[in-house]
Amino acid sequence: MAEKYKEEKKQLAFAKLNNCPTSPRKMRLVADLIRGAEVEKALAILRFNPKEASRRVEKLLLSAIANWQIKNEDADIEGADLFVKEITVDSGRMLKRLRPAPQGRAHRIRKRSNHVTLVLGSNNNTES
Repeated sequence: MAEKYKEEKKQLAFAKLNNCPTSPRKMRLVADLIRGAEVEKALAILRFNPKEASRRVEKLLLSAIANWQIKNEDADIEGADLFVKEITVDSGRMLKRLRPAPQGRAHRIRKRSNHVTLVLGSNNNTES
């Protein structure tokens, strides 16, 4: 039972991006584009997307691929059929600033940040 669990865990690889200075709403737009997509297709989508958040997610995806390669040294990426199994965007800490407003008042500016967690899965079942 433990060996089966170990094999399943070996098929997964994840990468995490903490305190990214982009609002979670903007990052979720990019994350939704690649959720469930194959790795090559996801990289192509991110490379040609004009949004600034897509550069950060592309770098994160490359990091997750590298983590998968470290776990599975004997396997090749093409045969593994990797895909984006899960990608979540959570809000991070918020920097609060004050901006002057008319008549002696002040408006609060919230500079948001986010945490992105990306999990890669493998569709390859040749080992079992």
